[in-house]
Amino acid sequence: MSMSGARGGGGERLVVIGGDAAGMSAASQARRLRGPDELEIVAFERGHFASFSACGIPYWVGGEVPERDRLIARTPEEHRARDIDLRMRTEVTEIDVAGQRVRARHVDSGAESWTPYDKLVIATGARPVRPELPGVDAPGVHGVQTLDDGQALLDTLGRTRGRRAVVVGAGYIGVEMAEALINRGFEVTVVNRGKEPMSTLDPDMGRLVHRAMEGLGITMVNDAEVTRVLTGEDGRVRGVATQDAAYPADVVILGIGVRPETALARAAGLPLGAHGGLLTDLAMRVRGQENIWAGGDCVEVLNLVSGQEQYVPLGTHANKHGQVIGTNAGGGYATFPGVVGTAVSKVCDLEIARTGLREKDARRVGLRFETVTVESTSRAGYYPGAAPMTVKMLAETRTGRLLGVQIVGREGAAKRVDIAAVALTARLTVEQMASLDLGYAPPFSPVWDPVLVGARKATAKVREAG
Repeated sequence: MSMSGARGGGGERLVVIGGDAAGMSAASQARRLRGPDELEIVAFERGHFASFSACGIPYWVGGEVPERDRLIARTPEEHRARDIDLRMRTEVTEIDVAGQRVRARHVDSGAESWTPYDKLVIATGARPVRPELPGVDAPGVHGVQTLDDGQALLDTLGRTRGRRAVVVGAGYIGVEMAEALINRGFEVTVVNRGKEPMSTLDPDMGRLVHRAMEGLGITMVNDAEVTRVLTGEDGRVRGVATQDAAYPADVVILGIGVRPETALARAAGLPLGAHGGLLTDLAMRVRGQENIWAGGDCVEVLNLVSGQEQYVPLGTHANKHGQVIGTNAGGGYATFPGVVGTAVSKVCDLEIARTGLREKDARRVGLRFETVTVESTSRAGYYPGAAPMTVKMLAETRTGRLLGVQIVGREGAAKRVDIAAVALTARLTVEQMASLDLGYAPPFSPVWDPVLVGARKATAKVREAG
């Protein structure tokens, strides 16, 4: 493979670091706007796969998605057919901002070279948090961030004679992996630092998830921190230990979350925020730089409700960032205004959704608020299949502005959070929200949709407080 840095043609060169959602959607969008004669595009990806869905890995491991290749949106060959010079298994090891060039190393051959750029996109993604514990590198301990990680885990599950699994962490990945392992016939224990699973919810809503997990046969250990990974004489994992107890395991999954992968950016002197992510302007241009953009899981974004920078590594944002960056790098104009913090997940048939601020988020930024929690159903109570749903809502004390919504329920619960996401973006009050003209028929909702019931109750509480 040629690692030369020679520039072809008379146009500019766009270099992209990272071949997944943000990086390749930026490359594709820039290519739509400018042909190969005007803009040469070179992209570097250190892994075996580009443009894949990390969000789908738990469902592939659990068997709902039958094969790995379904998670690949576009192959390297498809990108190359569109005149994007995608170099796989090639890791960028240095960014020379002053010299406008990057140094890359081919992972297999070790060959290194410099590639000059006119425009640079940093889309280095995130890395799983791997605590520095004794035994954490033992065979049988897995993170799940890439398709390679998913394949390695499936290989272990296929080889392992024992059927005991421990998942460390109870965020989205931890909860989804616990369910995937149950589906594969494992006995699953989840060890969680927090009071309840899903720390993206308030603990009272997390408790509903806790009950559902136990209903699946998952053993939940809350308020516990893993202190070491136990290994056998063969060096393989045998369990995990906390201060108070030990939990046997034939496989251990780390689901403790991710951090922005910004070592390259830090070494190049680019600006990082409080969470370690790159800071950009509204056009996703790295602050203080004229020709460097960044997007995806390696950046911090503005939370439109709190007004503060936040780290929200989600595929939805990464793809939007890529579109904005590609438009700007390709000579057009686009902005990414920020997020309200919407996320959904599920445990078996329990749907989990949140948007906006939790109680502790609102307190941290100095907002005073009222909270209400309502129990309702997904459909008219008399209609077959009506299932319970719990909606929690936060509203600002004096103004009644909606601050956040959390929903836990059965079928039809999670996507209702989108109503709240729109309301938050439009800065609606709960009173305005209560009069929204939402769709109604008995198969879809009660006459008063659960979100509207919450908004009515919050309106009353705000009035009482005022």
